[in-house]
Amino acid sequence: MSEKAQAVGHIPSGLFIIAVENEGQKDGYLASWVQQVSFDPLVVAFTIKKDRPGYEAIKSGKPFGINIVGDHETQYLRHFWSGYDPENSPFNSIEHEIGPNGGLTIKDAKSVVECKFMEATQPGDHEIFFAEVLGSKILSEEGKPKVHIRKTGLDY
Repeated sequence: MSEKAQAVGHIPSGLFIIAVENEGQKDGYLASWVQQVSFDPLVVAFTIKKDRPGYEAIKSGKPFGINIVGDHETQYLRHFWSGYDPENSPFNSIEHEIGPNGGLTIKDAKSVVECKFMEATQPGDHEIFFAEVLGSKILSEEGKPKVHIRKTGLDY
């Protein structure tokens, strides 16, 4: 492994479940690249591949939730590590609700940020989506956001 790839992997990030509800179908995927990019309006950016669950619904403008994983509860993460069969949605067994702005909230998350797609760009193998923050909710006062360090910048 090159030193360049190893050093890029040392860039810390959080862990997030980006989740959306579209006509009764609830989808989500594990993301590690989410960042605030604007104060006014309040905008975040995140990366997504076209094959991720919820891609089309998010890009079409459906409100979605960025569920921030806390170090207090991580059991629900296992459902999202390597994808899932849509017929066996993790949301069948994970406590969740639809927030006041329409974003899908996982009740065991640290907090959730409800958003709506604004625009996208594709500089490489992932698209970067920009989304306006519609609202948010802190679900656990005690928990701290989970920090993720990768072994290499060439893989998740």
